[in-house]
Amino acid sequence: MEKNDKLQILKNAIRSYPNFPEPGIIFRDIFAVFYDIAALRALKDLIMEHISFLEVDLVIGLDSRGFLLGPMICMELGKPFLPIRKKGKLPGKVTQQKYTLEYGEATFELQTEFINEGTKVLIVDDLLATGGSMTAAIKLLKSVGADVIECLVIMELTSLKGREKLGVPVHSFVQFDK
Repeated sequence: MEKNDKLQILKNAIRSYPNFPEPGIIFRDIFAVFYDIAALRALKDLIMEHISFLEVDLVIGLDSRGFLLGPMICMELGKPFLPIRKKGKLPGKVTQQKYTLEYGEATFELQTEFINEGTKVLIVDDLLATGGSMTAAIKLLKSVGADVIECLVIMELTSLKGREKLGVPVHSFVQFDK
């Protein structure tokens, strides 16, 4: 199957919910992709084709949908996976970074015992919107000496210009204006 066919299958499986969680927001839901096996296979193929040339030591998944994608990627690459979670969810020594969302504020945490200076990291999440959570993840990883190779997202809301704030390479498979 051609790449464009896989992208179309993926895009067709993503559901949009207007006015959720607030009026004026269109929520792009990736969970329908996990329900549709053909779409999930297309997503897996697209991800693997893209990352096969990346040199990474560690896959980082952002809370919470990055947790669905990160382990799949790490198994294919033969590299470990670590989560970045919301405050208070991780044991052990953690470092924190506050950030602003489209509709609120939060704090990310990362377990620092597993990352060494110069660790090459791939960050994975479902969506890039304003770039708030991704920027926080990048700052968090850089604060412990990691080198962010790329941010990989399934969907990007291009009108919000989140990628312009990141300062690292970004790859998205499906783009929406809003």
